[in-house]
Amino acid sequence: MNTTNRTGVERALRLLENLPEDAMEAVACLGEARGLLDEALNDAMAEAALQGASLRSVALRAGLSPNAVPPRLARTDSLGAYTDPDGKVSSTSVERARYDSELGRPAPEPRMAFKRRRPTS
Repeated sequence: MNTTNRTGVERALRLLENLPEDAMEAVACLGEARGLLDEALNDAMAEAALQGASLRSVALRAGLSPNAVPPRLARTDSLGAYTDPDGKVSSTSVERARYDSELGRPAPEPRMAFKRRRPTS
């Protein structure tokens, strides 16, 4: 586990250890802890995929459906540049990321996508 994940998990543990008595404050703390743990999980799943694990096996170990993993991987620093236009990382994208990593190549520049601000008439 890398240092960023470790610090996020440690912050989540501190939040959980000092859970407030007030219900609304507890909800806020639990939500923040969940966000930190989700980020750490996403990064760990991306690391596992880059080390050779299949997306299906990563999903199984994480207790997620196989369809839930690609968008989570797209939100990571290590695989975010390999995202397709649908906002997901495919198995072929992971293969490309592994290949680039083996050759010492930097990740490609993220794609710029046109997003309409409002519908035209």
